[in-house]
Amino acid sequence: MKAVATDGLTLLETPLDRMLGARTAKALEKLELRTAGDLLAHAPRRYVHRGELVPLSRAVEGESVTVVAHVLGTSLRPMNARRGFLLKVTISDGVYDMSLTFFAKSSRPLAFHESKLQPGTVATFSGTVSAYRGELQLTHPEYQVLEDAGDVNEEEIARPLPLYPAGVKVPTWTIEKAIGSILDQVQPDDIPEPLPDEFRSLHDLMGAYDALIALHRPVTDDDWKRARERMKFEEALILQAVLAQRGHEATSVDSEPRPHLSGGIADEFDQRLPFELTDGQKKVGKVISDDLSSARPMNRLLQGDVGSGKTVVALRAMLQVVDGGGQAALLAPTEVLAEQHYRSIVTMLGDLAAGGMLGGSDIGTRVDLLTGSLGAKQKRAVLGRLAGGETGIVVGTHALLSDNVQIPFLSLAVVDEQHRFGVDQRDALRANGGVNLLVMTATPIPRTLAMTVFGDLDVSELTELPAGRQEVTTTIVPAVKETWVDRVWERVAEEVQGGGRAFVICSRITPTENPALLEEAEEGTRPPLASVDELTEQLRTLPALQGIPIGTLTGPMGPEEKNAAMAAFQSGEVPILVATTVVEVGVDVPDATAMVIMDADRFGLSQLHQLRGRIGRGNRPGICLALSWAPPGTVASERLDAFAATRDGFALAEKDLELRREGDVLGASQSGSQSHLKYLRIRSDSRIIDLARQSAGELIEKDPTLATWPGLRAAVDSARQLSETDYIGRN
Repeated sequence: MKAVATDGLTLLETPLDRMLGARTAKALEKLELRTAGDLLAHAPRRYVHRGELVPLSRAVEGESVTVVAHVLGTSLRPMNARRGFLLKVTISDGVYDMSLTFFAKSSRPLAFHESKLQPGTVATFSGTVSAYRGELQLTHPEYQVLEDAGDVNEEEIARPLPLYPAGVKVPTWTIEKAIGSILDQVQPDDIPEPLPDEFRSLHDLMGAYDALIALHRPVTDDDWKRARERMKFEEALILQAVLAQRGHEATSVDSEPRPHLSGGIADEFDQRLPFELTDGQKKVGKVISDDLSSARPMNRLLQGDVGSGKTVVALRAMLQVVDGGGQAALLAPTEVLAEQHYRSIVTMLGDLAAGGMLGGSDIGTRVDLLTGSLGAKQKRAVLGRLAGGETGIVVGTHALLSDNVQIPFLSLAVVDEQHRFGVDQRDALRANGGVNLLVMTATPIPRTLAMTVFGDLDVSELTELPAGRQEVTTTIVPAVKETWVDRVWERVAEEVQGGGRAFVICSRITPTENPALLEEAEEGTRPPLASVDELTEQLRTLPALQGIPIGTLTGPMGPEEKNAAMAAFQSGEVPILVATTVVEVGVDVPDATAMVIMDADRFGLSQLHQLRGRIGRGNRPGICLALSWAPPGTVASERLDAFAATRDGFALAEKDLELRREGDVLGASQSGSQSHLKYLRIRSDSRIIDLARQSAGELIEKDPTLATWPGLRAAVDSARQLSETDYIGRN
């Protein structure tokens, strides 16, 4: 029978102070464990064995052993070299002797051990063998006093021991004891079962209660392995059900069909294009056109490598919508990128972007830019044109999501660089339902990761680059070799003298930014990370760069400063730009031919690839020089080798996933917030994710509300109440 607290709380909802006492509960709260459910969901990090039951003669330094021995004598005394006390216990199996040592700040806890380990006492002792002054010993071993040697329970000794993620003042054995206290009160009905019976049967999975017991109290290694497998399936099914339900909700409402209109602005744009669309652009364009012609909203992810022509594909889709009487909005994560998109669209459209204006095309439309830094008068004018339907295409930042922005005929929302936005932000654009959604990313995503991050979207890919793209060579420059570094700046000067432009990328703005990053410098393992301010001053003193203007661009700069910096760079007035990664995405300067990345070993593969994509976009080849302090053989060094070996973003994405620690894929390093997935591993569990995706789709098709499976519905509802960005580590 299910346990229920007197105030209506279930056992899992009960605060830990009621079940374990205030002192233990306060300690566990430091690990964000506040209820019985939190504690039982605190998964063991790994499992260990006490070791084989061995005689003292077979004890080897560094091994985990369990021995049966009797106590010969004890000695409790103050330590000589530091404050505190030491208890030494000598044990013997009748042939060999060994020492046990216990340390403590006071003698009180040691006196307790001494009272239990009186001479003649027989016990099992478990620990890792170490050596001190040539003698083997066990330090702070676990032990169990026996009535006699016949009480040794070899089966108990063979049980795997769970080791939990712990804190300095909350060791793993404290957590294990607390969990054991809760488990003693748990009944099978207390543990909800989110997996449908047919799903568990199909995949031969343990029930929720049995899995919980096997995780925390395994008898054999097979127990916890089967339990982990079950939990992987549970996390995968809940996640895929969340995504499938979201996808169903997004496409189950009516959408105003916007079929292709012959002789309209879209056709006119195609006829004016100064280049031939790639086969991929044509194919994806046809798929999107068909989506827009449907009465069901499009819900599509378009991922393509850097420079693959996603913007042209998106613009053609927006023009099709405008031809049909609708409006389109393009949402960009930064003002720099929004302004870049706006200028690019206006340039590509020419007089087609000046509908209703003097000199505009008769079949043209209005294109507007809306950002937070727009002046009040300009903003009112843009808002008025949007609300009146005069503007066909609007490009903007988060300002497009403001409550006072009205786009009455919004039919297509294009979200660029989706990984910079949360799910709620993207959905705000289509809050009224029926709006077609096209999400774009130039950061290719491995298929398995795409199923967990964008599983609610149909996926299209652009894998080929337009004709005429220039070659970019990449060289990893060991930062310890001063002559190599000197040559870097000489090459930059040569590119500028040849009419090119050069980006120089730093990870920091000022030398004092992020003091934590100075730790390695203080330890003498590497100099402090390069900063925009300091490096700019340094470059201006170099003989190789004398007479060459050097500018800066950083995120905190005001909009006018940013625009002025970019304009000077594009024109060649200031041909070297020292910047942060604010230029990582979307910045298009055709004359940019050189990219220098300082401290490149501190960047991820996708970010390096994006930065490199800023050059070689015109009619000149490019050169990328990545300065690295990473020693050979390290993961950072391997990452940079992969970066230099290929410009294929999809290949780099797979390599990135291979090189990442598992926790980074969906956890803090990837998302800025901790993942709620404890068991599922994207790199190694693609089979489970595939199976869960298929099952989730079938379940949602049968019953979109999941009312047929109350346990799964409750788990999915709970997951969706979280910020979904946090739930699947999406940012």
